[in-house]
Amino acid sequence: MSDTIKALELSGRRIVLVGTAHVSRESVDEVAATIRDEAPDGVCVELDEARWRSMSAPDAWEKTDIVKVIKEGRAFLLLANLALSSFQRRMGMDSGVKPGAEMVAAIRAAEAAGIPFGFCDRDVQTTLRRAWGKSNLWNKSKLLAQLVAAAFSNEKPDAEEIERLKVRSELDEMMGELADYLPSVKEVLIDERDRYIASKIWTMRGERLVAVIGAGHAPGVEAWLARFAEGAPGGDTPGTDVSDLELVPPPGLLARSAGWLVPALIVGFIALGFFTSGAEASLRLLLRWVALNGTLAAIGSVLCLSHPLTVLVSFAAAPIATLNPLVAVGFFSGIVEAWLRKPQVSDFQTLSTDVSSLKGFYRNKVTHILLVFFLSSLGGALGNFIALPFLAGGAF
Repeated sequence: MSDTIKALELSGRRIVLVGTAHVSRESVDEVAATIRDEAPDGVCVELDEARWRSMSAPDAWEKTDIVKVIKEGRAFLLLANLALSSFQRRMGMDSGVKPGAEMVAAIRAAEAAGIPFGFCDRDVQTTLRRAWGKSNLWNKSKLLAQLVAAAFSNEKPDAEEIERLKVRSELDEMMGELADYLPSVKEVLIDERDRYIASKIWTMRGERLVAVIGAGHAPGVEAWLARFAEGAPGGDTPGTDVSDLELVPPPGLLARSAGWLVPALIVGFIALGFFTSGAEASLRLLLRWVALNGTLAAIGSVLCLSHPLTVLVSFAAAPIATLNPLVAVGFFSGIVEAWLRKPQVSDFQTLSTDVSSLKGFYRNKVTHILLVFFLSSLGGALGNFIALPFLAGGAF
């Protein structure tokens, strides 16, 4: 048995964990062989239903309404998801294996043998929302930087490096670095999912199970399965309820008030300027804020090579969006860009390959619109923070 495959005997059940590298040809072969040799009662794979639908029906992207995504406030999550997909796809280029191929192989092998299978991972949108919600402003900035670096890095590990991803010592080092750099994100991406995956495996029916999971989760999942077994006399399974891990934490008081604090400060400084120096001074403060706020939002659109009308809308919408924290500048600029440069079916068909490069992100109309949304919003937010000291200085 391979070092990446571990058979556990727990409370009279046999659970075989197959630790994989998500872009490894060897992992694909190991998965199919393990299911064939074990002939289990059930197979559990580290996927959620949404990801399985997108993998099994790649043309589903063609039905995506990008304007609806922006209006529902899901643009950033979609962009983050595509950035992560870009990283995994690029890792698989040299090995010739698509990300998640071993999970597909597990499901196909289970279907061919008539074995029930289940999904044991948490919905990726919930994971991203929890990672974002549990991060402070500084960690949010670092998370954004990591996503950008992952999306546009030129690093392409060879097949030998990919196989080393399945070695526990290599993974321990990587997880340690992540814990030091982004502890809250590591908790959500790794620790919480270890518990979640283990719970789904343990509550699956059958005395003999095969679970196909990323090698990085194998040690944590094994530890949780042992805890479930210790607390499971007579088949009782306390502690396997993971409903708390499916909740998105509400923003704290500071985060909730921050959205209203900036508009309040801006209006307050401009009003103070009126009382201390008169209407002319107040007007100068107002124009200074509009210029900084609108210009940086417009620059964000320019960096995306947006349509000139989108750039103008970004400039004009920035002050409106600032005073209403319930909407972002990108809400206006993204919708206008989508209207002017409506994505075609071909853009959705090539989306999975276009996200592998910066050029592809710009060329594909879907990702181009998402970049317009993100960078124009970022520009407007930076404009506000830069403008506040100037407004404060002019008001007093």
